[in-house]
Amino acid sequence: MRSRSVAWSVAALLSTMASVALATDDPLKICLDEDRPPLSMHHRGKPDAGFDVLLAQAIAERLGRPLAIQWFESKLDEDSSPQLEANALLSDGRCSLVGGYALTRDSLVRPGMKTARLPDFAGATRDDRRRRVALGVLAPSLPYVYSPMTVVLGPKASGRKIGDIGDLAGLRLVIESGSLGDAILMTFDKGRLIDSITHLVPGRDDLLGALQRGDHDATLIDLARFDAHRAAHPDTALSASGYYYPIGANRGYVGLASDGALIEAVNKALSALAAEGRIAEFGRQAGLTYLPPREPAILGDVWTKIIQR
Repeated sequence: MRSRSVAWSVAALLSTMASVALATDDPLKICLDEDRPPLSMHHRGKPDAGFDVLLAQAIAERLGRPLAIQWFESKLDEDSSPQLEANALLSDGRCSLVGGYALTRDSLVRPGMKTARLPDFAGATRDDRRRRVALGVLAPSLPYVYSPMTVVLGPKASGRKIGDIGDLAGLRLVIESGSLGDAILMTFDKGRLIDSITHLVPGRDDLLGALQRGDHDATLIDLARFDAHRAAHPDTALSASGYYYPIGANRGYVGLASDGALIEAVNKALSALAAEGRIAEFGRQAGLTYLPPREPAILGDVWTKIIQR
């Protein structure tokens, strides 16, 4: 009787070991935007690149799992948003984590919609583009990079000292309609800058191109976007002001709340990589102006903060 019990114990142990080995062999699936330089880039005929690619590789290595990147293309339409797209990808099992996610309170709330469409992703079929996915609840990882807005100066304003938004007075400003930068500039000091602002249509007009031509003097955009512009145009006449708008968001991973064990393991890996200075090094390798995460880890009501300023 005892030998049978031992045999069952050995069998159970072997079964458990096999399950652990299988879990270790399972790829760590991370969704990344295919066209968000210098964070993540996936272009035909070129190797995958970017800060989030390097970080994802290091996270997978820490967890002892192979990495599988699910590339997707983010396109906003009337019934989608970055939050809903990320949730749909996760809830559909396309990946276990979405990288480069802006950690704000409103981007992590339980979605008001029960279903959402998937964004276009590598390998998507016609049916994938039509169907809707039942949504889950999102849970964030620790943040791994701070993503601020910065003032970029055109050639005619080069050298202008910018220590606050008020220092933009007297300059010809250009901004994309509906953007965070638009809200900041339009509401500053009860609309003091409104008459100096030209609005462009995102996706149709070339914001930085218009600034480069000297049609305008300054804009307010995400710092990583300006990093991408400088990498693509080494001889650009645009210059960094060095000013960062004080309300910015951290970026991190987001997964489903039901996958808490994975989020915990990723947090441990992120903490170790940050302590070793490797995350900052990934930023340098990717051409990203790396800024470490800041408090609060998850930004509160962005619009109220902007209006109150």
